[in-house]
Amino acid sequence: MNYIELKLSINPEFSDIFMAELGEIGYETFTEEDDSLNAYIVEDLFSEDAVDEIMERYLGMTPISYSYKTLEKQNWNEEWEKNYEPILAAHGRVRVRASFHEPDPTVAYELLINPKMSFGTGHHETTSMVLSLQMDINHQNKKVLDVGCGTGILAIFAAKLGATEVAGFDIEEWAAENARENCQLNDCEGIVIRQGTIEDEPQEQYDIILANINRNILMRDIPQYVQFMKTAPAHLIVSGFYEHNIEDIESVAKSVGLVKTISERKNNWAAVVFERV
Repeated sequence: MNYIELKLSINPEFSDIFMAELGEIGYETFTEEDDSLNAYIVEDLFSEDAVDEIMERYLGMTPISYSYKTLEKQNWNEEWEKNYEPILAAHGRVRVRASFHEPDPTVAYELLINPKMSFGTGHHETTSMVLSLQMDINHQNKKVLDVGCGTGILAIFAAKLGATEVAGFDIEEWAAENARENCQLNDCEGIVIRQGTIEDEPQEQYDIILANINRNILMRDIPQYVQFMKTAPAHLIVSGFYEHNIEDIESVAKSVGLVKTISERKNNWAAVVFERV
């Protein structure tokens, strides 16, 4: 599957605004350069009309120029390697790096993630916040499910935190393959990665469910996630949405017996922990 790169030249003060706007229409990854904001979306979800509508609303506020480029699958690695530096998450306790970076034995947890085309290297606020929230929840001897696992980073971290049974799934075949490869790189071969959706998952019960997806899927599927959660105290960690969506997400969660316990906010993005009561 190919990606579309949208390259935007705008006033840097508007970068967060455009990331929020583009995130609402399916853009999932962003990189910033000195003179541009680059946004990436799966080719099947790309709509030039949707982008034009956003741009028209901001033309009177900032100078805007933009262009598109299709990234072939084999070029995605090159784009990431140009922009992918090791990052620290969870208040410096977690380091995420690729195989072409040197290790750092001084960090408590180091995750080796080669992203290929999958979203989830820890660079995006949503992923880093979920990693941080995972640190606050006891994973020891727990059973964990990673919904929409992408690179497998959250499932891998769950195993590193002591979870004894970890599974993940992604609708995209290449993402599931990437997650399996990353599990091997991190000596986490026991993690089971499947291709499919929540409807395809075996009906098992989990102590912790991780879902870093987007608002619309969470709103639709949280009631299904509850069916996979053990009785209290099971936890659901969700992210992939903006601060202004927290009330909507919480409303759906509350309707199926979940209570918000912890939340984090970073650059307009949000992550929330719910507990089954």
